[in-house]
This record gives sequence, C-alpha cells and structure tokens, in this order.
Amino acid sequence: MDKRNTSPCFLDTHLVDIHEVLPEEEEEEGITKEEKGEADKRFNKPFKLREMKSTISQRSKINRQVSLETGFSVLRKESKKGKDENGGVNLPRSGRSFGGFDSFNRFGMEGRKGDFSIFKTKSTSLSKQNSLLPSRKERSEMESQKTDGARLDESVDTSVPAGRYFAALRGPELDQVKDDEDILLPKDEQWPFLLRFPIGCFGICLGLSSQAVLWRALATSSATEFLHIPLFINLALWLLAVAVLFCVSLTYILKIVFYFEAVKREYFHPVRVNFFFAPWVVCMFLALGAPPTLFPNKLQPAIWCTFMLPYFLLELKIYGQWLSGGKRRLCKVANPSSHLSVVGNFVGAILAAKVGWKEPAKFLWAVGFAHYFVVFVTLYQRLPTSEALPRELHPVYSMFIAAPSAASMAWQNIYGEFDGVSRTCYFIAFFLYVSLVVRIKFFTGFRFSVAWWAYTFPMTTFSVATIRYAEEVPSILTKGLAVTLSFMSSTTVSVLFVSTLLHAFVWHTLFPNDLAIAITKRRLGKEKKPFKKAYDIKRWTKQALTKNNLVAKVSNVRERRQLLSIKAGKGTLPEVLRSHYLTTN
Repeated sequence: MDKRNTSPCFLDTHLVDIHEVLPEEEEEEGITKEEKGEADKRFNKPFKLREMKSTISQRSKINRQVSLETGFSVLRKESKKGKDENGGVNLPRSGRSFGGFDSFNRFGMEGRKGDFSIFKTKSTSLSKQNSLLPSRKERSEMESQKTDGARLDESVDTSVPAGRYFAALRGPELDQVKDDEDILLPKDEQWPFLLRFPIGCFGICLGLSSQAVLWRALATSSATEFLHIPLFINLALWLLAVAVLFCVSLTYILKIVFYFEAVKREYFHPVRVNFFFAPWVVCMFLALGAPPTLFPNKLQPAIWCTFMLPYFLLELKIYGQWLSGGKRRLCKVANPSSHLSVVGNFVGAILAAKVGWKEPAKFLWAVGFAHYFVVFVTLYQRLPTSEALPRELHPVYSMFIAAPSAASMAWQNIYGEFDGVSRTCYFIAFFLYVSLVVRIKFFTGFRFSVAWWAYTFPMTTFSVATIRYAEEVPSILTKGLAVTLSFMSSTTVSVLFVSTLLHAFVWHTLFPNDLAIAITKRRLGKEKKPFKKAYDIKRWTKQALTKNNLVAKVSNVRERRQLLSIKAGKGTLPEVLRSHYLTTN
C-alpha cells in the first residue's frame, strides 16, 4: 500500500498485509512499483500473514473486504467514534495483481485464442516477430508465464492423436466440435479464407474429372452408340475440370505457404488425410478422359510417372502406418474415406495399361486389391479395438463401391477382356451399390459440405464399369442399366454443382470456420473416464479371488495367520471368512 493514500481515518485501522515471502524481507511499510511487479510475476508462490501495528486479539469488530480480481483481503476495525462512514479502503481491480490475470491473458491460454498466427507457417511469421523483439523485462515475464501456456503450445506444435479427433469431433466428416470441447480459435469470429479452405475441395475435382471420363465412354462405347452423344460434352466437362483443379490447387498451395500448421492438422485428421491422394487421382482421371480432339495421339509413359510417383510415395507413408501399428494403425483410423487411398492404385493401373506398361499395371492392381480387401474387412466387421464411428458417417459409405468398380476396369485393360475376375469385382460393386440405394435415408438430413463431391465419383466409376460390362454382355437390360446409372450419376453431380454455386455466391456459406483443425491435443477440462463398451472382454471377466488374493484382503493380522494355518490344515477360520473361503474354492 502506498503512503500517499494514507489518511487519519486509515491510521486508526488495523491491517493485515499479505505479501510474498522473499529471501530478504524489506522493512518498508509500502510496496514500491518494482516490488509489486515482482509479486505479479510470482503470484503462485506461498504467501504469509504479517501483523503491522497490533495483535488481532485487540480488535472488537472486523469487516472483511475481498477483491475477487486481486485476491487480497483488507481487515478493518471500525472506529469507535465513526470517523469513516463510507467503509474501508477499496483495492484497485486492474487484473494485474495476484500474479496478473491480465498477464495471463496476454501470454497464456486465453491470450492465444483468436490469434490466427499460431497456424501460420513459422518461417513467414519469424520476420514479424523479429521486428517486434521484446525487452529483457518482457522476456522475463513471458518466461514466467511459460508453464501457463505450456498446454496450449503443446496442442499447437505437436501432432494430435487420431483418437482425439474421434473423441472431440462429430458429423459426416468429423468436422463439427462437440459441445463439451474447446478449440484454439474463436467460434463467433470469421477466420481467414485460407484457414477455412479444406483439403476436401479436391472432391469437386474428383466429381468433374470422373464425369469427363463417363461422357467420353458414353460417346465412344459401342453399347451406347444408339444415344449419338457428341464428344463436345466430354470436351466441355474436361475443360471445366481442369479450370477447377487449377483454382483449387493454387488456393491450397497458398494455404501451404501461409498456414502450414493448419495443413499439418489436416494431414493428421483420420478422414482428411485420405484427401491428400485426391489431386493425383484427379490428374489420372483427366489423362484418361482427355478429349480425342485435343489429344489424338497415345498417352506417353512420362504422364503416368508424373502423376503416380507422388501418389506412390504418400501411399508408402500411409500404408506403413497401417502396417507398423501404433496409434495410427488401420483398426484405429479406418473409415470409409480410406478407400481414397486404395482406389488410386486401380486408376493408376488403368493409366499404366493405356500407356503400354502392363507389368507396373499388374503390380498396382495387386497392391490395391490387397489393401482394399484389408480395409473392407476392417470396416465390415468393426474390430473391438477400433474407434466407434458415429452414425452420421453413413453417407461416405458410397466409397465402398469405388475400388471394386475401378478394379474391374483395370483388370479388363490389363488382360484385354472382361473375364471372371473383372466380373467378380463388378458384381461386388453392384451388390454394394444396391445395398446403398435401398438405404437412401442415410444420405438425407445432413449439412451440405464440399466433401460430398468426393462421394459422386464412386457412382460415376460404377457407371463406367457398367458400360464396359454392357459391351461384353450386350442386351437391353445391360444397356438400359448403363444408361440409367449414367443418368443418376450426372444428375447427382449437376445438383451438387448448383448447390455449390448457391452456397458460394448467394448464401456465402460454402466455407464455414474449419473447427476440426483447431481442437486441442488434450481436453482442457476434466477428462471423463472412458465408458466400458459391451464387447469389452474385461467388463465380462469375473475376477475370482485366489487364495493369495484372499490373504491380501484380510486386514487383521490375526485373521490372516488363521487363514494361512487353514491352508496348512491347522486351526479354524472365523465364520465370516469360512463361507467366503469355501465359495472361492
């Protein structure tokens, strides 16, 4: 307290000063500004009470005035003569005392909220940080608050476990934060556009590029020649797909440059990591659906190498995580979107066969089929060790039909005929397609998302496979089925295209805040113990009391000795222990 604020009324009061225990106590009555700053920095150290002028026993009445922001208490004895009618001394509520909640907000967890620079690329923000270098005193204050922001810094700088995404998020794409979870950025404020631009936007390119392949097949196939479809539609769709791919790729490259930390969060996301395969699959679709008017010559092997090499390198990384185990093993992170990391093998096999490389095509087909079988079985039987997928993930189950459809076409292009293996893969896709159509309610009642575009290319791939099947088995039924499925696929893409334009330019809701990348590594509140699931073996296992366990549970030394003597055939047990002992033996 400052001497300048001392009044005659104040001299008659008895005060208890709450101050910090320092190595060398000062004898001054007041607290200087430097001492106050030192107390602010080390607010969490033990405090000590000191009586200033007289003992507490001499006081008759005591009022307690507490400042919630500072934490200090002023104890005042009422004056006998009633000199002070307004009460005691009011302490300032600046938020800087008691360790400085204001400093906590500036350097700790709450101060970091709303700071979008935590997701910026570190190299780009380094120059701005160097231009505003803190002083030595500020650096010491920031160092003292290091423990307060340690949890947040750990959540930003390190990878988030895959199970954390399932625990903190919900929704069709695990993109909605649960109500009891906190995030690193504000929900009520619009984020920068690049932070709101997800990797799922490449699904738009998947839908358009696969449509270019479909309409080329409709225009050139003998099974649909009666429709007299011109190649102009294929050309228009191909040019549109190339333009959209260029815009989406350029935007996401800018996100990588300026918000690389956010891109890392998307890479660790168990659903969105599969969309990193999408750009290369799109490029292979564009190569397969290239208009003959623009590319009359045969495709060159260099095109296949350019598009397949990045896909294969990323595939080695992801499949290695599935195989080697750990927190990102397949049974932990498997979801229907995992088929995106498999279907590219079959598309690459088709492209390799087109350029004349049969052996690499066979290799990719074998790798893709092996991992498709593993993913299919893992998702089908739901292992007890896997994370339970929410019910809202049902719309992405259309991804099941993409891999077998592409596998059937890849086998035909490699071996030159739609034989038994191709038909087996096609019939698997046909059954899965029908099982999804009869459950159309799974695809209703969900919020629109750009990632829904990724679910259109499985329908398109199956339509193209049906056209190939109609070429091998020409009939009214097969041709009608090919036309019907092609119409359904094109209609779905058209509806999504109109919806995307409306959300983007009319309603301005196409890119909401991407809450999925802003979750914390650990739950900031008190974590609840996980609920034991019905299939947990430990829940249903009865822990039988053995003889040694029974001895350990007896607290009385005399009874324990009697129990040991019973084991040896000597002595008797008390009646309470005797019944328990007989039931366990």
